[in-house]
Amino acid sequence: MKTFILAASPRRDGNSAMLARAACSGLNEAGHGAEIVFADDVLSAFLRDCRICRRTDGECSIEDGFRDAFLGRFLPADGFIAATPIYWYGMSAQLKTFFDRMFCYVAASHPRSPATVEEMAGKRVGLLLSSEETFPTAAAGIVHQMQEYCRYTHSVFVGAVQGYGNARGEIAHDPSDPAGRARHFGRTFFSRLATDYQIDTPRSGRVWA
Repeated sequence: MKTFILAASPRRDGNSAMLARAACSGLNEAGHGAEIVFADDVLSAFLRDCRICRRTDGECSIEDGFRDAFLGRFLPADGFIAATPIYWYGMSAQLKTFFDRMFCYVAASHPRSPATVEEMAGKRVGLLLSSEETFPTAAAGIVHQMQEYCRYTHSVFVGAVQGYGNARGEIAHDPSDPAGRARHFGRTFFSRLATDYQIDTPRSGRVWA
């Protein structure tokens, strides 16, 4: 299986990047392919008004690396893991921009919109978070947004790993071992139990066989 990991912090040696590398190692250990892409390498602009910005052939006119990252790496992947620090109780602007820029390729005015919609669905999705604050709901907004993204795209939210630190690499001192947990998260990414029941979901009376 293939996983696209987006490191969405401007710090290459920061805490969320450390979690991304740990998850990548875990995925590789389990025999899966994984690739880390730094958002700053592929994004140069926010989403614009497609009615004005779009080229005559229907393609996005923003010339950066997003098109290749989205069409060539994100869509073919079986899994997607986003690594972000918590900024103002939300995801980084880089990660939000990556999601926002998807619209250009999902909108009906894009020539391959139906194929894009089909390829976006059904992925396993995970979240890696770093924050200075330890308050239990500090990450609630980001987690909920990812859950709603998964609901909207018929994807499966596998879960989140959060580490605490502020200075670069400080989560290495977090006694809960977030890097180790991120590595385990990657190792079990395609096998771990992930449920989102509805009242009519067929299920037995046991969680584990």
